Amino acid sequence: MDPIWAIGLMTGTVLDGNIDVALLKTDGETIEQFGAYTLAPYDRDVRDILEETLAQARVWNFEGADPAIFAEAEAALTRAQSAAVRSFVEGQGMTMADIGVVGFHGQSVLHRAPQPGRIGDTRQLGDGALMAQLLDTKVAFDFRSADIRAGGQGAPLSAIYHAALLRKLGSDGDTAVLNLGGVANITWWDGQDLVIAFDTGPANAPINDFVKSLGLGEMDRGGALAKAGTVDETRLAKLLEHPYLTAAYPKSLDRFDFTAEMARGMDAESGAALLTAFTTSAVGKALDLLPHRPKRLIVCGGGRHNPSIMAMLPLRAGVEAVPAETVGWRGDAIEAECFAFLAVRTLRGLPISFPTTTGVAAPMPGGRIAG
Repeated sequence: MDPIWAIGLMTGTVLDGNIDVALLKTDGETIEQFGAYTLAPYDRDVRDILEETLAQARVWNFEGADPAIFAEAEAALTRAQSAAVRSFVEGQGMTMADIGVVGFHGQSVLHRAPQPGRIGDTRQLGDGALMAQLLDTKVAFDFRSADIRAGGQGAPLSAIYHAALLRKLGSDGDTAVLNLGGVANITWWDGQDLVIAFDTGPANAPINDFVKSLGLGEMDRGGALAKAGTVDETRLAKLLEHPYLTAAYPKSLDRFDFTAEMARGMDAESGAALLTAFTTSAVGKALDLLPHRPKRLIVCGGGRHNPSIMAMLPLRAGVEAVPAETVGWRGDAIEAECFAFLAVRTLRGLPISFPTTTGVAAPMPGGRIAG
């Protein structure tokens, strides 16, 4: 198959109010060209619906009928993201006829990793058929369900794209990719055939939630609170005893598996410092699990904008950490680019999850096509 232009969409569980939209020319195996990228803000009412949906999803917890808000949120986010795609495409002087497929991740509202004797479960809201109708193009969506039904973790799915980026750089096992979204995940490629990926622990979500709970804004902007605080090393050491951190991969997390409760009762500076130290220390524990401990991390996702996280990674994780832009990548675009890449793989029936990334028995395709 010749490379085609694909659009990838991503909205993370950190709910920063933006739709990530990226254009990528690819055959699903190699990256021919990076296209444009934008952040398209959600209307406030859509963001409010999504925040309430995540809250109700935690109460629902996969038991019984869907909360009514799921259908309302799904329609709202699908229409908002469809409008963002059309506006973006037209802004590039293109038409939807130039786009071979749209990769529509949707909004994750709940994720439950598999346990011994129980398969996992996951829920992303996004109506692929409606988007295909609105845009009059093919849409790949529901990327995680097949993996979960096959006994996999359903996450992370970014590994095959991260590996393609590393291959394009000519990297080896001394370099890995760290994505810092609501949750943190790592991808390690040995430079030949082996790709390993898993969630390391929390990233921005607990820090953001802690700051919000104190009425101090949406996030620890510029890492200022953490920088001004002192880490309670005794409390940190206790948190680092959590069994997830030393559990064997593959493994995955829900956005609420590690919460701002870890800093309960602390002042703003000390709490932010503790949560930042925990995130970065958890990365270090993850690196210790790999067959070969990388010397450098290429960091993408919103967390790389936090100077306190970036400063603590060398200290707490014992690794050089550089923002994605250092190697010519667009750190805010990578997750959206990933779903453009996965959409083309879905069109071609290529695997998107693997035994060493999600724990499925064999490499398997995923996603569904509408349109």
